[in-house]
Amino acid sequence: QLSDVQRLALEQFTAVTAQSRPQAIPLLQRSQWNVELAITRFFDGETADSVAEALQAEEYARAAAAAPRPAARPPAPTEVAGLTRRNNTGLTPAPRIVPQPSHLARKPPLLISLLLFPFSLVWRIANGTIGLLYLIFPFLPRFRATTATAATTTKRSTNPRDTAARFIRGFEEEYGVVSRLPWFEGGYTQALDLSKKELRFLLVVLQSDEHDDTSHFNRETLSSPEVVAFLKANNIILWGGSVQESEAYQVSTALGCTKFPFAALVTHAPNTPPGASSQGMSVVTRVTGTCTPAVFTQKLLAAINTHSPALERIRTQRAAQAADRQIRDQQNSAYEASLARDRQRAAERKAAEEAARRAEAEAARLAAEASTLAEKRKQWRRWRANTLPREPSEGTPAARVSIRTADGERVVRKFAKEARMEEVYAFVECMDVEDAGGERPSGYQHSYGFRLVSVMPRKVYGPESGTVGDGLWPSGNLVVEALDEEEEE
Repeated sequence: QLSDVQRLALEQFTAVTAQSRPQAIPLLQRSQWNVELAITRFFDGETADSVAEALQAEEYARAAAAAPRPAARPPAPTEVAGLTRRNNTGLTPAPRIVPQPSHLARKPPLLISLLLFPFSLVWRIANGTIGLLYLIFPFLPRFRATTATAATTTKRSTNPRDTAARFIRGFEEEYGVVSRLPWFEGGYTQALDLSKKELRFLLVVLQSDEHDDTSHFNRETLSSPEVVAFLKANNIILWGGSVQESEAYQVSTALGCTKFPFAALVTHAPNTPPGASSQGMSVVTRVTGTCTPAVFTQKLLAAINTHSPALERIRTQRAAQAADRQIRDQQNSAYEASLARDRQRAAERKAAEEAARRAEAEAARLAAEASTLAEKRKQWRRWRANTLPREPSEGTPAARVSIRTADGERVVRKFAKEARMEEVYAFVECMDVEDAGGERPSGYQHSYGFRLVSVMPRKVYGPESGTVGDGLWPSGNLVVEALDEEEEE
């Protein structure tokens, strides 16, 4: 259940942002039902600073409401108005303005549109007829202008940047570009944010095109070389607008403008009580009406000299905070870099240990396989030596084969004519085997580490080269040549 104040805040917020009630209520609750702050957060996004500002504003409002008030005479209306705009430090808050539309256009229902169509048609015909009369009789528009001025004084709200550009262009066309005033080409809110961020002074100039002193003030005071040099020398942000525009009109209402021409110097005031201004920005001096350039700059210079030391302290604090933040960032970066190097070294050490472990395991596996292979090879030689056929006896057809071994020894043996060449290879392989016997090892495929060749002419006899009678009949000379590892594989 919402209170009357909360319902009013909800209606104002939805009228500006066109949000539905379920979407608007959570944002207003997070903003402590501060309409201005909620609209600012809606357009600019939510930050931790805006939440703190809402809490400070709420606490300050509660403290002000709970503070005892001494009995006194009823204040005059002018005093009440002054108290609502000024705090106990003599500064006027400069709130952040979110431009609001001049009106909300709503499309009428279809039935009402059909009922009002005849009247609308008659109105358009009458308006066109009157416009034709004004065109035929040129003196008539002068009378219409005197009666229609009040209805056309307020323009529809547009983009703040476009409004500022139109104001600057009109000012330069009217008073020339010789002055080269450093106008800020943006909205009031952007200029206020820039002033707060960079701790610079913001000069707000509000004018009314219908005021008699506007032209004299712009030409003789604002555009004077003395004022232009003063603004540039003090690096002041200059923003101006006509109250005929929506944004400038809202700014004039917020700053309490009652007389034109109007100029207000705004800056960050650290002594402003919490909640007096949601942005901590305050008007430090005002210049209303016409005055000479010397008086104008003198008033601004007095306010600048008064508040510059506080701004300089804030700049020093911000510089110190930025330096501390930079040092912390550098320390964090150095720590992160050192931690990353330590992690990389640990990862490299772990990878090296893992590689060494795998290499050691692989070497052990290969050694075990080599040992098993050597054992099976030895067992195969004993088995094969035991299964070799005996040398043919005298009178049996046999080939006489002379074999020269790798160490130069010559061995002569007879082989049956139908014996396979593999038996010759097996004979050479098992010549030095003494304990023949045993079983053939399972899962072992023997490969000979040599080859048998004849010298003249050179011919290689492999284990699968047929029988002895095919190439070594009735006799032959063979040489044992060792194979290298690649040929053996």
